[in-house]
Amino acid sequence: MEYREQQIIRVSIIGIIANIILAGFKFVVGMLAHSVAIMIDALNNASDVLSSVITVIGTKLAGRPADKIHPYGHGRVEYITAEVISAIVLYAGITALIESVKKLITPEEPEYSAATLIVVAAGVIMKFVLGRYVSTKGKSLSSDALKDSGQDALMDSLVSSTTLIGALVFIFSGVNLEAWLGAFISLVIIKAGIDMFRETTSKILGERVESEISSALKETICETEGVFGAYDLILTNYGPDRLMGSVHVEVPDNWTADKIDIVSREIMHKVYAKHHVFLSAVGIYSRNTGSNKVKDIRSAVTRAVMSQQYILQLHAFYCDMEKKYIRFDIVLDFAAPDAGEVRKKVIDSVKELYPDYELEILIDSDFSD
Repeated sequence: MEYREQQIIRVSIIGIIANIILAGFKFVVGMLAHSVAIMIDALNNASDVLSSVITVIGTKLAGRPADKIHPYGHGRVEYITAEVISAIVLYAGITALIESVKKLITPEEPEYSAATLIVVAAGVIMKFVLGRYVSTKGKSLSSDALKDSGQDALMDSLVSSTTLIGALVFIFSGVNLEAWLGAFISLVIIKAGIDMFRETTSKILGERVESEISSALKETICETEGVFGAYDLILTNYGPDRLMGSVHVEVPDNWTADKIDIVSREIMHKVYAKHHVFLSAVGIYSRNTGSNKVKDIRSAVTRAVMSQQYILQLHAFYCDMEKKYIRFDIVLDFAAPDAGEVRKKVIDSVKELYPDYELEILIDSDFSD
Protein backbone atom coordinates (compact mmCIF):
# COMPACT_ATOMS: atom_id res chain seq x y z
CA MET A 1 0.00 0.00 0.00
CA GLU A 2 2.91 2.35 0.76
CA TYR A 3 4.34 1.77 -2.74
CA ARG A 4 0.93 2.52 -4.28
CA GLU A 5 0.63 5.76 -2.31
CA GLN A 6 4.11 6.90 -3.40
CA GLN A 7 3.35 6.14 -7.04
CA ILE A 8 0.05 8.09 -6.99
CA ILE A 9 1.74 11.10 -5.41
CA ARG A 10 4.62 10.98 -7.91
CA VAL A 11 2.23 10.87 -10.88
CA SER A 12 0.18 13.72 -9.39
CA ILE A 13 3.26 15.91 -8.93
CA ILE A 14 4.24 15.33 -12.57
CA GLY A 15 0.70 16.40 -13.53
CA ILE A 16 0.93 19.51 -11.36
CA ILE A 17 4.19 20.67 -12.95
CA ALA A 18 3.00 19.98 -16.51
CA ASN A 19 -0.34 21.75 -16.02
CA ILE A 20 1.23 24.82 -14.38
CA ILE A 21 3.51 25.21 -17.40
CA LEU A 22 0.62 24.72 -19.85
CA ALA A 23 -1.77 27.01 -17.99
CA GLY A 24 0.83 29.80 -17.82
CA PHE A 25 1.70 29.65 -21.50
CA LYS A 26 -1.91 29.38 -22.64
CA PHE A 27 -3.06 32.24 -20.40
CA VAL A 28 -0.44 34.58 -21.85
CA VAL A 29 -1.13 33.48 -25.42
CA GLY A 30 -4.89 33.72 -24.91
CA MET A 31 -4.59 37.28 -23.57
CA LEU A 32 -2.36 38.38 -26.45
CA ALA A 33 -4.54 36.72 -29.09
CA HIS A 34 -7.85 37.79 -27.50
CA SER A 35 -8.87 34.10 -27.79
CA VAL A 36 -11.67 32.95 -25.49
CA ALA A 37 -11.08 29.32 -26.53
CA ILE A 38 -7.41 29.43 -25.50
CA MET A 39 -8.29 31.26 -22.25
CA ILE A 40 -10.84 28.54 -21.44
CA ASP A 41 -8.19 25.95 -22.23
CA ALA A 42 -5.83 27.70 -19.80
CA LEU A 43 -8.56 27.74 -17.13
CA ASN A 44 -9.05 24.02 -17.65
CA ASN A 45 -5.32 23.39 -17.15
CA ALA A 46 -5.42 25.47 -13.97
CA SER A 47 -8.30 23.35 -12.65
CA ASP A 48 -6.22 20.26 -13.43
CA VAL A 49 -3.49 21.61 -11.14
CA LEU A 50 -6.01 21.86 -8.31
CA SER A 51 -7.26 18.35 -9.11
CA SER A 52 -3.75 16.93 -8.81
CA VAL A 53 -3.17 18.74 -5.51
CA ILE A 54 -6.42 17.29 -4.15
CA THR A 55 -5.37 13.83 -5.36
CA VAL A 56 -2.14 14.10 -3.37
CA ILE A 57 -3.99 15.22 -0.22
CA GLY A 58 -6.66 12.53 -0.65
CA THR A 59 -4.08 9.80 -1.15
CA LYS A 60 -2.23 10.81 2.02
CA LEU A 61 -5.48 10.83 4.02
CA ALA A 62 -6.60 7.49 2.57
CA GLY A 63 -3.28 5.94 3.54
CA ARG A 64 -3.82 6.52 7.25
CA PRO A 65 -4.07 3.29 9.29
CA ALA A 66 -7.32 2.00 10.76
CA ASP A 67 -8.38 3.32 14.15
CA LYS A 68 -11.18 2.80 16.66
CA ILE A 69 -13.55 5.18 14.87
CA HIS A 70 -12.71 3.84 11.39
CA PRO A 71 -11.80 0.15 11.93
CA TYR A 72 -11.90 -0.54 8.17
CA GLY A 73 -9.34 2.14 7.38
CA HIS A 74 -9.67 5.39 5.44
CA GLY A 75 -9.47 4.05 1.89
CA ARG A 76 -12.82 5.51 0.82
CA VAL A 77 -11.32 8.99 1.10
CA GLU A 78 -9.99 8.33 -2.41
CA TYR A 79 -13.57 8.13 -3.70
CA ILE A 80 -14.40 11.42 -1.99
CA THR A 81 -11.31 12.89 -3.65
CA ALA A 82 -12.57 11.73 -7.04
CA GLU A 83 -15.95 13.34 -6.31
CA VAL A 84 -14.26 16.66 -5.50
CA ILE A 85 -12.29 16.47 -8.75
CA SER A 86 -15.54 15.82 -10.62
CA ALA A 87 -17.04 18.93 -9.01
CA ILE A 88 -14.00 21.01 -10.05
CA VAL A 89 -14.30 19.79 -13.64
CA LEU A 90 -18.01 20.62 -13.63
CA TYR A 91 -17.36 24.09 -12.23
CA ALA A 92 -14.68 24.75 -14.86
CA GLY A 93 -17.05 23.63 -17.60
CA ILE A 94 -19.96 25.76 -16.41
CA THR A 95 -17.73 28.84 -15.95
CA ALA A 96 -16.30 28.36 -19.43
CA LEU A 97 -19.77 28.01 -20.92
CA ILE A 98 -20.87 31.30 -19.35
CA GLU A 99 -17.84 33.08 -20.80
CA SER A 100 -18.46 31.56 -24.21
CA VAL A 101 -22.09 32.71 -24.22
CA LYS A 102 -20.90 36.22 -23.35
CA LYS A 103 -18.55 36.13 -26.34
CA LEU A 104 -21.38 34.96 -28.57
CA ILE A 105 -23.40 38.00 -27.53
CA THR A 106 -20.48 40.43 -27.82
CA PRO A 107 -17.91 38.85 -30.15
CA GLU A 108 -14.27 39.92 -30.18
CA GLU A 109 -11.99 39.17 -33.13
CA PRO A 110 -8.96 37.06 -32.19
CA GLU A 111 -5.38 37.87 -33.24
CA TYR A 112 -3.45 34.71 -33.98
CA SER A 113 0.29 34.48 -34.66
CA ALA A 114 2.73 31.73 -35.47
CA ALA A 115 3.78 31.66 -31.80
CA THR A 116 0.14 31.18 -30.80
CA LEU A 117 -0.26 28.17 -33.04
CA ILE A 118 3.03 26.64 -31.85
CA VAL A 119 2.02 26.95 -28.18
CA VAL A 120 -1.41 25.43 -28.80
CA ALA A 121 0.07 22.56 -30.89
CA ALA A 122 2.68 21.89 -28.20
CA GLY A 123 -0.13 21.85 -25.63
CA VAL A 124 -2.03 19.23 -27.63
CA ILE A 125 0.99 16.91 -27.73
CA MET A 126 1.93 17.48 -24.10
CA LYS A 127 -1.63 16.92 -22.85
CA PHE A 128 -2.04 13.74 -24.86
CA VAL A 129 1.21 12.25 -23.54
CA LEU A 130 0.34 13.32 -19.98
CA GLY A 131 -3.18 11.95 -20.27
CA ARG A 132 -2.02 8.55 -21.48
CA TYR A 133 0.59 8.36 -18.73
CA VAL A 134 -1.75 9.37 -15.88
CA SER A 135 -4.63 7.24 -17.13
CA THR A 136 -2.44 4.15 -17.48
CA LYS A 137 -1.00 4.67 -14.01
CA GLY A 138 -4.49 5.20 -12.60
CA LYS A 139 -5.66 1.85 -13.95
CA SER A 140 -2.59 -0.04 -12.75
CA LEU A 141 -2.86 1.56 -9.28
CA SER A 142 -6.68 1.28 -9.08
CA SER A 143 -6.93 5.03 -8.43
CA ASP A 144 -10.19 6.68 -9.54
CA ALA A 145 -8.70 10.11 -8.93
CA LEU A 146 -5.78 9.41 -11.29
CA LYS A 147 -8.04 7.78 -13.87
CA ASP A 148 -10.31 10.85 -13.79
CA SER A 149 -7.32 13.19 -14.12
CA GLY A 150 -5.89 11.14 -16.98
CA GLN A 151 -9.21 11.05 -18.81
CA ASP A 152 -9.57 14.79 -18.27
CA ALA A 153 -6.11 15.38 -19.76
CA LEU A 154 -6.90 13.24 -22.82
CA MET A 155 -10.10 15.21 -23.28
CA ASP A 156 -8.07 18.43 -22.96
CA SER A 157 -5.84 17.33 -25.82
CA LEU A 158 -8.94 16.87 -27.97
CA VAL A 159 -10.26 20.25 -26.86
CA SER A 160 -6.93 21.94 -27.68
CA SER A 161 -6.98 20.27 -31.09
CA THR A 162 -10.36 21.85 -31.71
CA THR A 163 -8.96 25.23 -30.67
CA LEU A 164 -6.05 24.79 -33.08
CA ILE A 165 -8.44 23.93 -35.91
CA GLY A 166 -10.51 27.03 -35.11
CA ALA A 167 -7.40 29.20 -35.29
CA LEU A 168 -6.41 27.75 -38.66
CA VAL A 169 -9.95 28.26 -39.98
CA PHE A 170 -9.85 31.91 -38.94
CA ILE A 171 -6.40 32.51 -40.45
CA PHE A 172 -7.27 31.01 -43.84
CA SER A 173 -10.96 31.94 -44.16
CA GLY A 174 -11.56 34.80 -41.74
CA VAL A 175 -14.48 32.91 -40.16
CA ASN A 176 -14.47 33.43 -36.37
CA LEU A 177 -15.50 30.23 -34.56
CA GLU A 178 -13.98 31.26 -31.20
CA ALA A 179 -17.15 31.58 -29.16
CA TRP A 180 -18.76 28.52 -30.72
CA LEU A 181 -15.65 26.45 -30.08
CA GLY A 182 -15.56 27.73 -26.51
CA ALA A 183 -19.18 26.66 -26.00
CA PHE A 184 -18.47 23.24 -27.50
CA ILE A 185 -15.39 22.77 -25.29
CA SER A 186 -17.42 23.79 -22.24
CA LEU A 187 -20.13 21.22 -22.96
CA VAL A 188 -17.52 18.49 -23.42
CA ILE A 189 -15.98 19.41 -20.05
CA ILE A 190 -19.38 19.44 -18.34
CA LYS A 191 -20.27 16.01 -19.73
CA ALA A 192 -16.93 14.61 -18.57
CA GLY A 193 -17.53 16.00 -15.07
CA ILE A 194 -21.00 14.44 -14.90
CA ASP A 195 -19.67 11.05 -16.08
CA MET A 196 -16.87 11.14 -13.49
CA PHE A 197 -19.33 12.04 -10.74
CA ARG A 198 -21.76 9.26 -11.66
CA GLU A 199 -19.02 6.62 -11.84
CA THR A 200 -17.55 7.48 -8.45
CA THR A 201 -20.97 7.85 -6.79
CA SER A 202 -21.83 4.36 -8.00
CA LYS A 203 -18.75 2.99 -6.24
CA ILE A 204 -19.59 4.82 -3.02
CA LEU A 205 -23.10 3.35 -3.10
CA GLY A 206 -21.59 -0.12 -3.47
CA GLU A 207 -21.13 -1.85 -6.82
CA ARG A 208 -21.21 -5.53 -7.62
CA VAL A 209 -17.70 -6.95 -7.42
CA GLU A 210 -16.15 -7.67 -10.81
CA SER A 211 -16.79 -11.18 -12.11
CA GLU A 212 -13.07 -11.85 -12.56
CA ILE A 213 -12.44 -11.18 -8.87
CA SER A 214 -15.33 -13.23 -7.48
CA SER A 215 -14.61 -16.14 -9.83
CA ALA A 216 -10.91 -16.14 -8.92
CA LEU A 217 -11.71 -16.11 -5.20
CA LYS A 218 -14.15 -19.01 -5.48
CA GLU A 219 -11.65 -20.98 -7.54
CA THR A 220 -9.00 -20.49 -4.84
CA ILE A 221 -11.44 -21.53 -2.12
CA CYS A 222 -12.50 -24.67 -4.02
CA GLU A 223 -8.87 -25.73 -4.36
CA THR A 224 -8.98 -26.51 -0.62
CA GLU A 225 -9.22 -30.24 0.00
CA GLY A 226 -12.73 -31.36 0.99
CA VAL A 227 -14.51 -28.20 -0.18
CA PHE A 228 -17.23 -29.00 -2.72
CA GLY A 229 -18.24 -25.42 -3.55
CA ALA A 230 -18.14 -21.74 -2.53
CA TYR A 231 -21.36 -19.72 -2.36
CA ASP A 232 -22.90 -16.48 -1.04
CA LEU A 233 -19.68 -14.53 -1.57
CA ILE A 234 -20.29 -11.01 -0.28
CA LEU A 235 -17.52 -8.45 -0.72
CA THR A 236 -17.55 -4.86 0.51
CA ASN A 237 -15.22 -2.23 -0.90
CA TYR A 238 -13.54 0.02 1.69
CA GLY A 239 -11.34 1.74 -0.86
CA PRO A 240 -9.30 0.71 -3.91
CA ASP A 241 -7.77 -2.74 -3.34
CA ARG A 242 -9.45 -3.00 0.08
CA LEU A 243 -12.05 -5.74 -0.10
CA MET A 244 -13.55 -7.47 2.94
CA GLY A 245 -16.32 -10.03 3.03
CA SER A 246 -17.68 -13.46 3.82
CA VAL A 247 -18.44 -16.72 2.04
CA HIS A 248 -20.18 -20.07 2.59
CA VAL A 249 -18.44 -23.32 1.68
CA GLU A 250 -19.93 -26.78 1.24
CA VAL A 251 -18.13 -29.56 3.12
CA PRO A 252 -18.84 -33.20 4.08
CA ASP A 253 -21.50 -33.62 6.77
CA ASN A 254 -19.23 -35.92 8.82
CA TRP A 255 -16.53 -33.34 9.47
CA THR A 256 -15.82 -32.41 13.10
CA ALA A 257 -15.92 -28.85 14.40
CA ASP A 258 -12.15 -28.94 14.71
CA LYS A 259 -11.75 -29.98 11.07
CA ILE A 260 -14.09 -27.19 9.97
CA ASP A 261 -12.16 -24.66 12.06
CA ILE A 262 -8.83 -25.73 10.51
CA VAL A 263 -10.16 -25.56 6.94
CA SER A 264 -11.88 -22.20 7.54
CA ARG A 265 -8.62 -20.69 8.71
CA GLU A 266 -6.78 -22.22 5.75
CA ILE A 267 -9.28 -20.62 3.36
CA MET A 268 -8.91 -17.20 5.00
CA HIS A 269 -5.11 -17.33 4.78
CA LYS A 270 -5.08 -18.54 1.17
CA VAL A 271 -7.53 -15.90 -0.04
CA TYR A 272 -5.66 -13.06 1.68
CA ALA A 273 -2.25 -14.26 0.49
CA LYS A 274 -3.32 -14.74 -3.13
CA HIS A 275 -5.94 -11.99 -3.60
CA HIS A 276 -5.35 -9.58 -0.69
CA VAL A 277 -9.02 -9.97 0.29
CA PHE A 278 -9.89 -10.32 3.98
CA LEU A 279 -12.67 -12.83 4.71
CA SER A 280 -14.15 -12.01 8.09
CA ALA A 281 -16.28 -15.17 8.15
CA VAL A 282 -16.49 -18.56 6.45
CA GLY A 283 -19.94 -20.11 6.84
CA ILE A 284 -20.62 -23.81 6.42
CA TYR A 285 -23.06 -25.84 4.33
CA SER A 286 -23.05 -29.61 4.86
CA ARG A 287 -23.28 -32.12 2.02
CA ASN A 288 -24.65 -35.66 2.38
CA THR A 289 -21.96 -38.31 2.24
CA GLY A 290 -23.72 -41.49 3.38
CA SER A 291 -26.32 -42.32 0.75
CA ASN A 292 -26.37 -42.64 -3.05
CA LYS A 293 -30.15 -42.32 -2.96
CA VAL A 294 -29.72 -38.70 -1.79
CA LYS A 295 -27.78 -37.93 -4.98
CA ASP A 296 -30.81 -38.97 -7.02
CA ILE A 297 -33.09 -36.80 -4.88
CA ARG A 298 -30.70 -33.87 -5.21
CA SER A 299 -30.62 -34.22 -9.00
CA ALA A 300 -34.41 -34.42 -9.26
CA VAL A 301 -34.93 -31.41 -6.99
CA THR A 302 -32.30 -29.39 -8.86
CA ARG A 303 -33.98 -30.05 -12.21
CA ALA A 304 -37.40 -29.07 -10.84
CA VAL A 305 -36.17 -25.90 -9.16
CA MET A 306 -33.93 -24.67 -11.97
CA SER A 307 -36.83 -24.97 -14.42
CA GLN A 308 -38.56 -22.11 -12.60
CA GLN A 309 -38.20 -18.56 -13.89
CA TYR A 310 -35.78 -16.17 -12.11
CA ILE A 311 -33.83 -18.95 -10.36
CA LEU A 312 -30.09 -18.49 -10.93
CA GLN A 313 -28.68 -21.15 -8.64
CA LEU A 314 -29.51 -23.85 -6.10
CA HIS A 315 -26.99 -24.68 -3.39
CA ALA A 316 -26.66 -25.81 0.25
CA PHE A 317 -28.77 -28.89 -0.52
CA TYR A 318 -29.17 -31.37 2.31
CA CYS A 319 -31.58 -34.26 2.69
CA ASP A 320 -32.42 -36.34 5.78
CA MET A 321 -34.30 -39.37 4.46
CA GLU A 322 -35.15 -40.74 7.90
CA LYS A 323 -36.77 -37.49 9.07
CA LYS A 324 -38.07 -36.76 5.54
CA TYR A 325 -36.54 -33.32 5.51
CA ILE A 326 -34.98 -31.30 2.66
CA ARG A 327 -33.30 -27.93 2.85
CA PHE A 328 -31.55 -25.75 0.28
CA ASP A 329 -30.99 -22.13 -0.77
CA ILE A 330 -31.97 -20.52 -4.04
CA VAL A 331 -30.39 -17.45 -5.65
CA LEU A 332 -32.92 -15.12 -7.26
CA ASP A 333 -32.40 -12.77 -10.15
CA PHE A 334 -32.90 -9.12 -9.15
CA ALA A 335 -35.43 -8.97 -11.99
CA ALA A 336 -37.85 -11.21 -10.05
CA PRO A 337 -40.98 -9.10 -9.38
CA ASP A 338 -42.13 -11.10 -6.33
CA ALA A 339 -39.64 -13.23 -4.39
CA GLY A 340 -42.41 -14.76 -2.29
CA GLU A 341 -44.28 -15.94 -5.37
CA VAL A 342 -41.13 -17.50 -6.85
CA ARG A 343 -40.45 -19.32 -3.57
CA LYS A 344 -44.02 -20.66 -3.54
CA LYS A 345 -43.63 -22.06 -7.07
CA VAL A 346 -40.36 -23.71 -6.03
CA ILE A 347 -42.03 -25.33 -3.03
CA ASP A 348 -44.90 -26.57 -5.19
CA SER A 349 -42.51 -28.07 -7.76
CA VAL A 350 -40.58 -29.98 -5.07
CA LYS A 351 -43.76 -31.06 -3.26
CA GLU A 352 -44.95 -32.69 -6.48
CA LEU A 353 -41.89 -34.94 -6.36
CA TYR A 354 -41.67 -35.51 -2.61
CA PRO A 355 -45.03 -34.67 -0.98
CA ASP A 356 -44.13 -36.28 2.36
CA TYR A 357 -40.99 -34.23 2.90
CA GLU A 358 -40.74 -31.11 5.03
CA LEU A 359 -39.03 -28.29 3.13
CA GLU A 360 -36.82 -25.43 4.33
CA ILE A 361 -35.97 -23.05 1.50
CA LEU A 362 -34.05 -19.81 1.94
CA ILE A 363 -33.74 -17.04 -0.65
CA ASP A 364 -30.31 -15.55 -1.34
CA SER A 365 -29.63 -12.40 -3.34
CA ASP A 366 -27.41 -12.43 -6.41
CA PHE A 367 -24.53 -10.62 -4.71
CA SER A 368 -21.70 -11.93 -6.90
CA ASP A 369 -20.99 -14.15 -9.89
